[in-house]
This record gives sequence, C-alpha cells and structure tokens, in this order.
Amino acid sequence: MFQKKYTLKRTGDSNSLISKNVDESRFVINYRTDLNPAQFEAASAVEGAYLIIAGAGTGKTRTLVYRVARLVELGYDPKSILLLTFTRKAANEMMNRASLLLDNRCSKVNGGTFHSFANLTLRKYAKACGLNSSFTILDQSDTADVVNLIRSQAGFISKEKRFPNKQTLVKVFSFSVNTGKPIDEIISEDYPHFKDYIDKILEIQNIFTGYKQKNNILDYDDLLIYLRRFLLDLSPGAKSILSSIKFVMVDEYQDTNKLQAEIVQGLTKLNNNIMVVGDDSQSIYSFRGANFKNIMEFPKLFKDVKIIKLEENYRSVQPILNFTNQIIGGAVEKYEKKLFTKKTGGELPNIIAASKENLQSKYIVEKILELREEGIPLKGIAVLFRSSFFSFDLEIELSKANIPFQKFGGMKFIETAHIKDVLAFLRIAANPKDVVSWYRVLLLHEGIGPRTAQKILDELAASQITIKTDPSSVNSSRHNGKITKLFQLLYKIHTDQSLPPEKLQLVLDYYHPLFKDKYDDFNKRNKDLEIFQNIAEKYKSLDSLLSDMAIEPIIDSVVDIGGEDKEDEFVTLSTIHSAKGLEWHSVFIIHAIEGFFPSSRSAEKLETLEEERRLMYVAATRAKQNLFITYPMNIYDRESGTTLSKPSRFISEMNSDLAEGWLLEEDF
Repeated sequence: MFQKKYTLKRTGDSNSLISKNVDESRFVINYRTDLNPAQFEAASAVEGAYLIIAGAGTGKTRTLVYRVARLVELGYDPKSILLLTFTRKAANEMMNRASLLLDNRCSKVNGGTFHSFANLTLRKYAKACGLNSSFTILDQSDTADVVNLIRSQAGFISKEKRFPNKQTLVKVFSFSVNTGKPIDEIISEDYPHFKDYIDKILEIQNIFTGYKQKNNILDYDDLLIYLRRFLLDLSPGAKSILSSIKFVMVDEYQDTNKLQAEIVQGLTKLNNNIMVVGDDSQSIYSFRGANFKNIMEFPKLFKDVKIIKLEENYRSVQPILNFTNQIIGGAVEKYEKKLFTKKTGGELPNIIAASKENLQSKYIVEKILELREEGIPLKGIAVLFRSSFFSFDLEIELSKANIPFQKFGGMKFIETAHIKDVLAFLRIAANPKDVVSWYRVLLLHEGIGPRTAQKILDELAASQITIKTDPSSVNSSRHNGKITKLFQLLYKIHTDQSLPPEKLQLVLDYYHPLFKDKYDDFNKRNKDLEIFQNIAEKYKSLDSLLSDMAIEPIIDSVVDIGGEDKEDEFVTLSTIHSAKGLEWHSVFIIHAIEGFFPSSRSAEKLETLEEERRLMYVAATRAKQNLFITYPMNIYDRESGTTLSKPSRFISEMNSDLAEGWLLEEDF
C-alpha cells in the first residue's frame, strides 16, 4: 500500500554532493551489499521527509547507523546531524556502532534524548529563553515534594474531604503538559471524585509554576516546554541552532507524545530533512502520554513524506512471525506490513490451557527445566505478563524448583533515599536557591525538625545567611551547632574549583555519619554510594553531572536487587512494557485470558483495546525460537470463588496452521 520507489534529488544547495546517480564505489562501506533493499533505501535517503515503518526485529538500529555513516561519507558535517532517542544508551550505541563501521567522525554526531538535547540547548541559549543558565533540574520525586509543600502550606487540604495526594497532582500536571489535554478534562475522566477541587488544583499548578521561576528551577516537562517555545518562536537564537542542524532523525517515533511531536516540527522549521523511525504496532505507552496518532498522522504533517517499510525479520522463525502477523492483522488502524524471514525451520507456537493457575505455573517450571536440559541457558528464557502480580504464583514454584530468576521493575538508583540525600548537597552547591534540597539536607541533622528547617529556609531567602561567603558569619547559636559545619561544607563545594569527584568525596565524608545513623541497612546501601563515585569520575562539570542524573536515571539500585545467585544466569520475569526492545530464545506469555489480557477496563474503549492488541504483539515478537502462551481455565476470585475464564480474544481465533493447542489437566 505504501511501498514506493523514489529518485533522490538534492536541489538549491551550493554544496550539493548528491545527484540522481551516486557513485557507490567511492564509499568505504558497501551499503548495497550490507543491507537488504528496504534498509538500503532508508539508509541512502538524503533530503526530504521520511517515515520508516520498522517491524519488530527488522534491523531498525542497523539501518539508522548505516544512514549516519553514509551521510558522513557524503561529506556532511557530523555535527549537522541530530539523532533523538528515548535513552542515552540507545544514542551512544548508535554513535559507537557508526564509528566502528566508518570512523571516529561519527562520534561527533549530535545524539541524545529529547530531554538532554533540551537541557544543552536551553543552557546555551538561556537568555533568549528567559532563563538563567545555572538552572537546576527537579527529578520526579523532588517535583512531588515541592507540590506537596505547596498543597500542605497553602491550606488546600481539608479534614472533611479527601484531597489529591502529591503523586496524583504531579501525574495530572505532567500528563496535561505532554498530551495537551486540559487539566479539568483529565480530572473528569480519570479522577471524577476530585471534580470539586479543579479550581484548587489549577491554583496549585500556578503557585508551582511561580515557585520554579522564582527559584531558577525546571522540572522534566519544563525542559521540553521551553525548548518547544524557543524553536517555534524562531528567534535569532533559534534560527542559529536550526541553521546548524541539517538532518533530524528520531528513533522510536511511535513513543513520542504531543509535546515531543511539536518539538520535531519545530526542529524542521528551516528545512524539511526529517526521518522518523518507528513501528505503529509497538505503540504501547499511552499511560505515559505517548500518542499513537503521531506516527499515523506523520504523512499529513510534513511535505511529500516517503514511507519505507522494513519487513524482513532477523530475530524469529517464520511460524512465530505468522502468528504475530495474525495478531496485528486484526488491528483497526495500522500500516499494512507482513514480517518474513529467510530463517528456516521452527515449531508452531503453543497455546496451553491449564485447569488452574497453579498448574500453569508448574507446567512452565517443568518446561524451563526441559529447555535447560536441551542446552538453552536460563538467560535465554523469559516469562512475560500483562501485570506484575500475574507472576506471584509462578515465583513460588520457581523458588521451589531452585530456578534462579530476576523480576524486572522496582525502584531506580536515582530514586533511592541515600542517593537523593547526597545529590541534595551537590544541588545546593550548584544552585543555592534550591529549597527542596535545602529542606532534605537540613532534616538529615539531629535536632532539626520541619519547624527549625523552615526558619533556616526563611533566613536563607532573606539573605541573612548564605553559602556564598565565609560561613563564620552564620549565627549558629539560633540553631543547631552542627549547622556551622554544614555551611562550611557547602561553602567549600560551592566556591571550590575542583572536579565533581572531589566535590562528591567531600560530601560523602560529611554524610557518612548521618548515613549510618539513618539507615539500618547502610552496609548494603553503601554499594550505591561507591557506584555513584564511579559515575562522577566521568564528569568535568557539576552541572552536567546533576543534569544527567536528573534526566537519565542511571541503573538499578543494589538495595532493590536480591542477594547474588551462586549461578550467574537466571530466568527473566518481566512485564511486557519492560520487555520491549529485548529478545529471548524461548518466551512464555502467561495469563492470556479475557479480563486480564486484555484487561476488562481496556475493553471499554476501542483505542485502549487496540493498545492491548499491540501489547500482545510486542510480547510475541520477543521470541526467537519458541513461543508458549498459557492461560488458566479456572481462576479464583475472592468475591465469587472459582470461575471459568475465556482465552484472550487475541489468541482464541488462531487456527491449527498458526498454533498448536494443548490442554493440561489435574493429573499433570
């Protein structure tokens, strides 16, 4: 339907290097040989607007890497290429691969996340954006703390009636910003029990906005809001940066929200050289604000869009692809595509109906042990589920069978209390107006409660005390005597010209006694502080360290990872959302029953039901060789007892050519 061939032309450019016929022999890389025809068409695209529909496992990253290398080989300045991704890791991987493929020129390509690009741009053009370049960035939990401070101090909370908590308020504010949906509409649809408070919620948002402006602070969403405004206003500064960007490339475009899509439009204000890569069939993050319509309506937003589809799959055997093609074939709105592979062989996917949930778990355990005996390592096996609690019964059975597993999820490194403590010291040093960090640091000290902390904050606001001058001027007699030592530390790291690792070491030396007093498990948590020290070694500036820690949460915390298994391999248990982008030799999808997958709530609207279908597609396309889909025929409900269940509509109509059906009974 969309597949077309186009002749590439480059017009109106005195530095033109492209004509209808490019001499491929002068390139270091043999692009035609290394890529399949569709990949080559995408990688050799130069000027114009392109939508690359990249099916699961079709070499999307490879195609982007080759396009970057080819543009550099054509003579374009690597710094004129902007590659936006959703994680810093993805951008770094692409730049590294392109450098290995061609040469080190590719490492100079501008690659990063929307937020990191926004951070760098806003700092460079701060004045034009109405900002001070030394702004600090609130991470998500700090944002919630500020909102909580406002909601509790301004008299919004009533003892008579429940008021939204800080997490709900932040979620509503952020969702509104990223989707363009009015707050009153979000409250009415998702939190109707708070409709009476809409005016107060809007007032809190206004106070929060003023607070951030006054204190030279931005949250995650502000980075994108200011960037969009800067680009769309087309000020001299915006024209300067846009004229330096020749090509814009966006990875995982199906995951962008309205705000990010508008930024992409802003980036192409001075030229139409845009390539977005994504898969409409893997759009599964609407709960984060991702907009499925962005990828579907892309051809309407840009001029003369060329659509190229990548359909040759390098991951899965054909029987699995036939199965997944059937799942997504039922989608109402989609770009037509059929995944195929040149791989031979492969068994049909299995659909296993178990009489009850525990039998489902026991079957999976036995099958995992069987696969391991066949030479499939545990790390090549994954169990995927729609919701985290679906795996609880299985976890018990895996433990009984002494099968090590790791369940993905849990608190991130950046969100752990002890790392947030240390970051608070550094944030104050970078921005002495950061009230949230001040409050956190002050409360770490014995003898300082919320009331005393507020008094100190008031004195800081009135410039009666400061970390910008010698701390001997601090009148410690009014407060705890330890405050003098705190101010000595903050004065030193604020004024000292040393590198981030040295500043961090000063903080850790001061923090260690407080740390031991506060946390019973400080020995376990101490590993995180060591990891943070290793991270800091890579940075030359405190601002860049703090920005990256806020924008790019680094790794899982050791606090949330269980004791190390004696075996170095484990079965992966994961929600489907966390499994996107990964692959395993053998995959189990569990609890594939109506009301659970798709969830009963999602069946109320066509768009949410369609996303559930895409979620099943994402899960099934993770499998390379074996795919098992299981469901219990009887489930236990606390209110109604044991009830019969129906298989998920996404698998119930599979015929015997696409999947083998099996029934597990009690004598298993």
